[in-house]
Amino acid sequence: MTWSPLVGLAGWRLPGDHFGAVELAHRVGAEGLQLDLGGPGRGAWLDAAGTVDRLRDDRARFGLKLLAVSGNTLNDIGLKAPAGSQDALHAQHILIRVLDTAAALEAPLAFVPSFRRSAINDMQDLRRTADVLGWAAREAEARGLLLANENALEPVRARALAEEVAAPSFRLLLDTYNPRVAGLDVLALIKATDEWLASQIHLKDGTNGVVGQELLGDGDGHVWEALAALRARERAPDALVLENDYRDGDTRRLTHDIERVRARIALRHEPGS
Repeated sequence: MTWSPLVGLAGWRLPGDHFGAVELAHRVGAEGLQLDLGGPGRGAWLDAAGTVDRLRDDRARFGLKLLAVSGNTLNDIGLKAPAGSQDALHAQHILIRVLDTAAALEAPLAFVPSFRRSAINDMQDLRRTADVLGWAAREAEARGLLLANENALEPVRARALAEEVAAPSFRLLLDTYNPRVAGLDVLALIKATDEWLASQIHLKDGTNGVVGQELLGDGDGHVWEALAALRARERAPDALVLENDYRDGDTRRLTHDIERVRARIALRHEPGS
């Protein structure tokens, strides 16, 4: 099977601002970039006046694809906040901004996380989250976008979330190390949620459930096994997005990780595939 996914970076795991992330991605040879909406403690707002226009210009100048917009600030607000509460209204407002910004940047995907205040801890949380995501998925579809959710649910509950949302524009965003952090098997998760997986995948690695500064493949995240399983799918991912922490500015480590991923892409057959 011919397989040629883009290699991208997560802007919030790079040093500097949105514009610096675009320039750095170009400089280290990445082909795509995911950007975060920003917010308190998370950097400048992505939809601030003039920002989208400049990013579109920079994207064209560097030949870089803007892959997705995330709403990481929702971890601080609570995607599962009770309906009608101030937090719920705030979350809804943020979701609309994420979607509008993704559409303005011509990024095909918007995604929101379910960690910390948005964590899904029980069935009540799951149903409330599914209600919010169902509404947001319809809003995404109206803008020509896909909406994804990133979470740390076990396989059966991840399937249940997707089935509860029940929207054709909804996907699950896989991070290859999140299952390890949660004590889960990434290969079992891929198998269980195959039909709902987004075409953009986060590649991350660490040791004992903690993301450090290991090169991809040197930790205990079974990155290459996960990559082989993804490659074997009928719908292999279109983009592999590196989400290790490069905020210390160590571009050598970043470059090595990009080289490692490209070497894996170039293999005719992945080990175990």
